[in-house]
Amino acid sequence: DGPRPRPGQEVSVKVLGALEDGGLVERDPRLTFVPGHGDVVQALELGVPTMQPGEVSFFLAAFPYGYGRPGSRRCARREPDVPPEAPLLFEVTLLEVRDGPDTQRLPPAARLRLGAQRRERGNFHFARGDFTAALRSYRLALRALDGPTAAPPGPQEEEELREQRVKCLNNCAAAELKLQRAGEALAACEAALNISPDNGRALLRRGQLLAQQGRDAEAALVLRRALELDPANKVIHAELSQLVKRRSPPAPA
Repeated sequence: DGPRPRPGQEVSVKVLGALEDGGLVERDPRLTFVPGHGDVVQALELGVPTMQPGEVSFFLAAFPYGYGRPGSRRCARREPDVPPEAPLLFEVTLLEVRDGPDTQRLPPAARLRLGAQRRERGNFHFARGDFTAALRSYRLALRALDGPTAAPPGPQEEEELREQRVKCLNNCAAAELKLQRAGEALAACEAALNISPDNGRALLRRGQLLAQQGRDAEAALVLRRALELDPANKVIHAELSQLVKRRSPPAPA
């Protein structure tokens, strides 16, 4: 017995998840996460904070609260795939509640692991079409990767931190676009380019967004730089071709 988890606290749970036919698709003797950070399915995000340590609960989750419309493919795990739109029954035991980790005191390697975990969770949400949840996970990943570390990172760790930040910012831009927020997507691209000025993905998306805003001269400069870095990229060629057509005066009759 004990108090229920408070916001920001970390929990450890034992989880079993089964399909309607009884087939086991989820088995984790000690799953650790912070509720509200989007690291687990919604059934656990919403259900575990209602529990007390030592309590065993059963959550019957409709597919939006489990693995969503597409389900889940387990390429490298023993558990079978989760079929599309599958409801799940979870048996959950709350093992422990403790204060969440202080990311300001994490060493660089731990920051990298946490950032990668949260970015992958964002990719899971993105694949399900839950772009708001994906964006939240990507921002949490950035929070884990940013700021001072418990010990100065070495050159390789510093480079890995930079690469992870750029990936998260590019993913933020993709999620913002899905949410039809072009201004926020452009800001994410520019933040990525501040870290890595020659990142091809950010250059292409920035060029596309500038073109959508009618800033054709700026867009052309960005896309030409992207083409210098990736001369065979057909998407960049197509974007530049459209810009040229748009800027060229119509031929006389």
